Amino acid sequence: MEEWIDFTTKSVSHSYGGNILDYMSGIDLSCNKLTGHIPDELGNLSEIHSLNLSHNNLIGVIPSSFSKLKQIESLDLSYNNLSGTIPTQLLELNSLEVFSVAHNNLSGSTPERKAQFGTFEESSYEGNPLLCGPPLNTSCSKIESPSTIPTTSGDDEGEGSSFMDAYVFFVSFLVSYVIALLGVFVILYVNPYWRKAWFSFVEGCITACRYSTVGTFIELYIFKRCA
Repeated sequence: MEEWIDFTTKSVSHSYGGNILDYMSGIDLSCNKLTGHIPDELGNLSEIHSLNLSHNNLIGVIPSSFSKLKQIESLDLSYNNLSGTIPTQLLELNSLEVFSVAHNNLSGSTPERKAQFGTFEESSYEGNPLLCGPPLNTSCSKIESPSTIPTTSGDDEGEGSSFMDAYVFFVSFLVSYVIALLGVFVILYVNPYWRKAWFSFVEGCITACRYSTVGTFIELYIFKRCA
């Protein structure tokens, strides 16, 4: 009984059977609900012409070891949960005709549009909100990197906070002092009794201070004469 298999490559599914299977070299694991990371060891399959891992639940990054798939013509990693950036090493795949990483969680810039990657359209990258660069319509300059966001160090914040606290204290103290002084003047101006009491108090302080100063001077004079 002749064996037939369904094989999807270059985004097209066909049924193959007979002797042609002896000449086919590819892996189609699409739509199998696979989970986990893509093994780096897949990059050692240097003779395969097609690798389809689409429509699974794969996570993690795209292995840079895929750059060793020198015979690969179709690489489909679409509809997974892959993250990270697209390895620049994939630019070494000179036989690649079909490439898709659409509908993942990839970020960063798309590969430079040269060699085979200059032929891939927007559909190869769509569905990755954090991916930017041509042929996508999203410019990488619009996606601000966290490292470029200006930050304020803790020391600067502490210094600024201390300065503001000192400034607020000084202004509050000055305003309170002026208000208290004006209040005293108003009371003395309006109430004759308090005005008389205030001037008597000031006069008494001045007299006490004068006598205290004179007494101190006399004591020093007597002490020097006795010495």
